[in-house]
Amino acid sequence: MPAENVLYYGDNLDVLRRHVKDETVDLVYLDPPFNSQQDYNVLFKERAGVGSAAQIGAFEDTWHWDQGAAAAYQEIVEAGGKVSDAMRAFRTFLGENDMMAYLAMMAPRLLELRRVLKSTGSIYLHCDPTASHYLKMVMDAIFGPVNFRNEIIWKRTSGHSDAERYGSVHDILLFYVKGAEATWNPTFQPYEEAYVEQYYRYSDPDGRRFMSGDLGAAGLQGGGYVYEWKGVTREWRCPKETMGKLDRERKIFYTRNGIPRLKRYLDESKGLPMQDVWTDLEALRSWHAERLGYPTQKPKALLERIILASSKKGDLVLDPFCGCGTTVEVAEEQGRRWIGIDVTHLAVGLMKARLTAAFGGRAKYQVIGEPTDLAGAEQLAVEDKFQFECWALGLVGARHSEHKKGADRGIDGRLLFHDEGPGGATKQIILSVKGGGTSSPHVRDLVGVLDREKAQIGVLISLQEPTRDMRKEAASAGFYRSPYTERNHPRLQLLTIKELFEGKGIDYPGQASNVTLKRAPAVQSRGAENLPLFDAEPNQPSRKLSKRRGAKRPR
Repeated sequence: MPAENVLYYGDNLDVLRRHVKDETVDLVYLDPPFNSQQDYNVLFKERAGVGSAAQIGAFEDTWHWDQGAAAAYQEIVEAGGKVSDAMRAFRTFLGENDMMAYLAMMAPRLLELRRVLKSTGSIYLHCDPTASHYLKMVMDAIFGPVNFRNEIIWKRTSGHSDAERYGSVHDILLFYVKGAEATWNPTFQPYEEAYVEQYYRYSDPDGRRFMSGDLGAAGLQGGGYVYEWKGVTREWRCPKETMGKLDRERKIFYTRNGIPRLKRYLDESKGLPMQDVWTDLEALRSWHAERLGYPTQKPKALLERIILASSKKGDLVLDPFCGCGTTVEVAEEQGRRWIGIDVTHLAVGLMKARLTAAFGGRAKYQVIGEPTDLAGAEQLAVEDKFQFECWALGLVGARHSEHKKGADRGIDGRLLFHDEGPGGATKQIILSVKGGGTSSPHVRDLVGVLDREKAQIGVLISLQEPTRDMRKEAASAGFYRSPYTERNHPRLQLLTIKELFEGKGIDYPGQASNVTLKRAPAVQSRGAENLPLFDAEPNQPSRKLSKRRGAKRPR
């Protein structure tokens, strides 16, 4: 396993088996995909068992019983042991449905995560009530009931309107450890206002609030110190010298009867030891600076709590369903090493942009699984057209555009920018990506899309070198003149993957602000501009973005 931080593109089961050694990881956090909003009856509907694995999409958050799920189930069962027993019992109870497929695909991944954990390691499995009870039984079979620590309830919203049932407002985190010596750093949560009002009801003249603590040692195991203090003789918790020091420092509060009590200041309290119901961590809303535009993105505060409680500086944190990289960013910020895995180039590209925005060049990492040369790019184009498009668009900082019948024809990606100063109009660059053959009609089509979309610039990215006729067509498209730079930029540009590898980019206003992807706020920085991920389409619905098993929407 590489010593530095790593982003892996690929199926996490394959990456774990090929790249992560036994007992090398200190902490695992995973938020695997599952569609809790899907009709409950559909989850348990019997399947024929021949569905395509391509049905599972990054933004669909669902699993299907198909031949892949059946094969995963068979592999687990044939391995024997408690996990095999549990899976056979689930099969008898659930039958062949989407819920069974979900468990069949999760079980081997959870087994691999246990393998890579150190004996002092911990794992947090983020889920919801739809499947948490099944997952807990799988976790018990893999980690052992004795290593279960908590079922943590995270209240992610204050209210929710659900038809004919109580509002669903919480997620669940299943917290397990590898062994009895697992890393644990006590953490604290703020006192509730009612608690402060009840117990911290005293104040010094300067306004510092405090509660009074008992200085008597009556009933204290081991006893105390008997002496007279200002007319009161009894057994005290501290020696007389200490009592005098506290009195001189004005840390003693005297009751009406003259009984000394210790001042316990609110501003010196660590707070309430962390409980297993978390109501103080708000889910991300549209106005939060860290929000990148994905509905399942988790707040940094949630990962900070987990990472600070169950790891130390320099420890290795792993997220096998990394999405938009919240775990990775927090681990980097807290001085931990990290591994992030995702099955889409969209997510890997987003994580790279997020790390750059948050840390600049300070975040050192490598990416494994992305093409690094022309041959690798050609192979990806053959294997998976969609992933090739996402990867190529990521090279120029663009986002993938949803393909809908009758909409966005001829558009693979968009890049949005501002070049008119604060409050200026949002401009757009339309991109088309070709992994196969290209010709002049592709250029003419893109010019038509530019006119239809009223875009400023169009870019055709291709594996093949443009022909002379293609370059002639592109030159005929004219120029976009920027009000910012007061210079011309070719309205239709042709770029090859080879040129992108060599560092060439899109010719657009050099000092313009690329606002395609909302930037993660820079760490230890102030005044960063924060704009929506989908600036031109802020209410864009979830979409299907991948045709590879195990993909999930970035969080």
